[in-house]
Amino acid sequence: MINKRLLIKNLLAHNDESSFYDKKRKVDLGSKEGKAKFLKHICALSNSNPANNSFIVIGVEDETNEIRGVDFFDDSKLQNLVNAYLTNAPQIIYENVAFPNLPSDKVVGLVTIRPNGKITSLRKNIWKYWGGSIFLRDGSISMPKDFDIEIKDVNSEIVKSIENAAKNNIELTLDGVIDFLNFRHKDLESHYKVFKEQFVVCWAGNLKKIKDNSYYSRVDIELINEQVRLFYSALDEVSIEFTEDYFRTVEYVHLGLNDQFKYYPLEEVTINFYENGSYNIDSKLIFEPPQFNKKTLYHIYNSNNALLEKLTKKIPLNVSEVKDLRNLPSTYLICFLNNFENAKKKLQESKKLLRNYDAAAYQHSKEALRILRKVSYN
Repeated sequence: MINKRLLIKNLLAHNDESSFYDKKRKVDLGSKEGKAKFLKHICALSNSNPANNSFIVIGVEDETNEIRGVDFFDDSKLQNLVNAYLTNAPQIIYENVAFPNLPSDKVVGLVTIRPNGKITSLRKNIWKYWGGSIFLRDGSISMPKDFDIEIKDVNSEIVKSIENAAKNNIELTLDGVIDFLNFRHKDLESHYKVFKEQFVVCWAGNLKKIKDNSYYSRVDIELINEQVRLFYSALDEVSIEFTEDYFRTVEYVHLGLNDQFKYYPLEEVTINFYENGSYNIDSKLIFEPPQFNKKTLYHIYNSNNALLEKLTKKIPLNVSEVKDLRNLPSTYLICFLNNFENAKKKLQESKKLLRNYDAAAYQHSKEALRILRKVSYN
């Protein structure tokens, strides 16, 4: 079992990117350009490593190797994007890796690319890249190549040694559990559970009981053996259940209009553990978008647009408008879920403006975009 934090440290110890790994300060999967560049790197790394894993480390300064972190990213359908745009698509896994020096809402993203031994190419046009294009790693750069390329295995031994040096042990696991329970979340309700005598899952949050059901907010869930954060949200409610064989969460989102809010189930995630030392994660979107009166939504949509216009022009807001600003991300999300197509673009535009104006509204915008991304991919 590989400790992903150690793996990232071992990769960064090589200092410069190579033909088997790349590092990024951040990736933008919300734009065509960002998706295109991400797919280009996936394609190039897969072709350059036909017989071994390759990696992208996200949240690291390129020149200094300083670990800065990025927001938690929990889209299990990212493979759908890769399959849609790449021929002979590799299997990819995106994991959120906890680092002790980062703020609680930041992680380092680790993309693991598992090739299939075939030449990977773009299936169709995206941004400025043409369908049929093939990319390879030329040192630290992903470059387009001719169609008659020959893929060679040159990195297997290096990658194998890096992965072996990152294997987990009992000391690292115990240190991780103690740190999670006693230091990182000492102010929250915290628990751990051992599965199949091998896997340790820790979770923490503010516990709330409604009738016979328990829910958590400010939830953090981590698979300690691999230092992988499985779930993090500063806002949404989560229910948790487990047996000896699985650990299951159901995430709820808080949506509504005019102070009439309700919790809607969004996604069910089940981690299944097996006796042979393996596990798999199964996610299922269970969201039924709430529907509202179109006339009311038109009024709210236009009011949101007027607020954004004021922020853009740096016009001061009154008390009522400041309150509406806190609800702007969720109401834009509701508008999009009710077939206001331009609401998605407005929500994306609002994120940058809110970041410089109101911290709480900015946090709500990140959560709304996270929900929108999940719904869009499905």
